[in-house]
Amino acid sequence: MPIAQPNRFAFGSFSSSSSSSTERETLKNMAALTTLTPCQATSHFNIRISHYYNQKQNQNQNVYINQTKSIHKAKSSLLSFAFSSLSAKSTSVIPATHFSTSGSSSSWLQDNTMNLDASSSGSGLREGPIYSVFPAKPAEVSSVQDLYEFICSGPLMDKVGLTAEKVAESIDKWLFYGSKLCRLFQLNELYLTVPEKARFYHYYIPVFLWCEDQISEHRSKFKDGEEIPPLVIGFSAPQGCGKTTLVFALDYLFRITNRKSATLSIDDFYLTAEGQAKLREENPGNALLELRGNAGSHDLPFSVETLTALTKLTKEVMRMKLPRYDKSAYRGKGDRADPSVWPEVEGPLTVILYEGWMLGFKSLPAEVVKAVDPQLETVNKNLEAYYDAWDKFIKAWIVIKIQDPSCVYRWRLQAEVAMREAGKPGMSDEEVEDFVSRYLPAYKAYLPTLYSEGPNGSDPNHLLVIEIDEGRNPILFE
Repeated sequence: MPIAQPNRFAFGSFSSSSSSSTERETLKNMAALTTLTPCQATSHFNIRISHYYNQKQNQNQNVYINQTKSIHKAKSSLLSFAFSSLSAKSTSVIPATHFSTSGSSSSWLQDNTMNLDASSSGSGLREGPIYSVFPAKPAEVSSVQDLYEFICSGPLMDKVGLTAEKVAESIDKWLFYGSKLCRLFQLNELYLTVPEKARFYHYYIPVFLWCEDQISEHRSKFKDGEEIPPLVIGFSAPQGCGKTTLVFALDYLFRITNRKSATLSIDDFYLTAEGQAKLREENPGNALLELRGNAGSHDLPFSVETLTALTKLTKEVMRMKLPRYDKSAYRGKGDRADPSVWPEVEGPLTVILYEGWMLGFKSLPAEVVKAVDPQLETVNKNLEAYYDAWDKFIKAWIVIKIQDPSCVYRWRLQAEVAMREAGKPGMSDEEVEDFVSRYLPAYKAYLPTLYSEGPNGSDPNHLLVIEIDEGRNPILFE
């Protein structure tokens, strides 16, 4: 069974000639064989989670008693987790995943993390420089109390419905998930850098817990004995912002907690090379439709067929293959991968993670898009059909918001520079500019509405908006 790929572990994404099948073949090599867990440090340090609560005002006796019970429960869980960790084997096996990539990054990974080599025909792993906007000084996890307070300082706490007390009650889960993510990304749990620590405990794990809540609510709508379709969660985010790595981490966490999941990218529904050539001929002179990417370059009937079949994967005996796209075909112009290399998933699925740079975009009045770029008028008309093909399947949304669309160009340029410096094929600065320029008009036209109104057809009660900075880290915003 084809194995899923982690995202590019450097700024930006792979060059346009990267092979999706190569990317997906290396995940099985990504398990780190670390033997230490954060809980093993607790024998040397006191667990004083209650310190956090001393900063609260107007506490009454009942609140104090409830908090004390939560803290004692957390301590008990931590000790139990610590002993089980000490007796655990030092190796782990990553569950097979079926991952799609659409161009994101993991700039926060540093030191000896393994990077994917898009040009390699073998395992696709390489060691290379990792770039980050943060210092590389280790942020040692000196005590579980420190980690607890760090978690509670995260920018997504309120947005995902977390409180300090909830964190205390479930600290064993946080440690378990953090330990597994460290193994997945080959990091030492006791010496995480600030961006590594933030990425796990301020981003991936909070989002995972939000997804779990969405799934619980979705499943509660069905009666006992009824077949429950998987919840489709859509991830709308610009290229290079880290959505693919986020989806990869979430997919992994679902699988290690015994929930079957499937991942799809809008890239998987690009037209075949023949279909793309026809689109180019039908729109001469329109640079936005010359290559794959914008609305009009996707096989919408095929996407409807695939998503409909996936949502019916509710029984153990059910299986289906997930389409994949080979970006390296035809010298980087791309083509749908041969079905023989498509990964297979089996039911019953709990969740489908569907990601893409233009998910949820709404068609706008013609005069609005023409003011951005006259070539966008045809793309805008094509976009009218995308709600029925994509968005109506999505019942919960995660929107990753960026402050400036020009970040996409910088992220892509950084990725290609890193590729070239490592001696690997990469686009020139001029090629990067040309590549990104085909997407920027759509970003400028559609992102404001996406951010102000939400994705097309979305429910505000099932929408999580995460604003990130240029380092791809969540930030607080009003």
